[in-house]
Amino acid sequence: MDENKLEEELKKMWEETPVSHSDSEKETSWEQFQAKTFPSKERKLKPWMYYAAAAAILIFGFIGTRVFNTDNPLQVDNFVASTVIENPTSKVKSVFLPDSSVVELSPNSKIKYVSNFVSNRKIEVEGSAYFKVKKDKKHPFQVFCKETTTTVLGTSFSVNGSSDKEVVVELFEGSVQMNVKDQKENWILKPGEKFTYSNKIVAVTDFNRFVDFENEKLVVLSTYIETNYGYKMILPKEFDTQRITLRINKKENLKTIIQLISEMYNLNFEVNEEIKQITFQ
Repeated sequence: MDENKLEEELKKMWEETPVSHSDSEKETSWEQFQAKTFPSKERKLKPWMYYAAAAAILIFGFIGTRVFNTDNPLQVDNFVASTVIENPTSKVKSVFLPDSSVVELSPNSKIKYVSNFVSNRKIEVEGSAYFKVKKDKKHPFQVFCKETTTTVLGTSFSVNGSSDKEVVVELFEGSVQMNVKDQKENWILKPGEKFTYSNKIVAVTDFNRFVDFENEKLVVLSTYIETNYGYKMILPKEFDTQRITLRINKKENLKTIIQLISEMYNLNFEVNEEIKQITFQ
């Protein structure tokens, strides 16, 4: 590129108005940049708050936007599933899909998908499930639940259609587009937004996707892990009175939380999968 052309392009960039993001979005983006750029041993975390992030959060310019579009992707009438997976147990069941996406299937719930799922990523949910979707721009991931469709490229979200009267979708990371049968509107969600469809009415509201431990004893965090992940934490006796300030995503990967605790307190850990126990020392 010649010098005049280069100068012209730089001038355009200088005069562009930057996209405005909230302070929390800026801080999240910076921390993710730090995590990728600097080795974990050299990175200094803020003493007043530690953030655990299992996947990059994508920032988009739209916020709970309604977009009118006649091309509605909700077409499930001819959906013929070749694979059906049920969870008749009382515990969450992890399901690994053919495209490497992961589904945490809630008790008394069911998913159905087609045989060529890698190229036709359509899945139907009966009940409740949490999804961590592998990115694939060429093959959008669609979740059908009753009269709603959730369309994503790569993200993490939950779909709850357990109630006969409503469907609730909560977005934790990335971006999703929501569609409703026989309606032309599209609802585009950002992380921390909840889509509720009930009695033919749509509502988009905020929800708290984080859980905060503000100067809590480690035993409180230990109880949270046991309740939500099913693993018991064993800590050295001298840590009985140790306190922690921590914010984590409610759907955070357990391995990420354990590694963070290990780094914060310079502890080694061992995981016993048979008895579901994590021992720090």
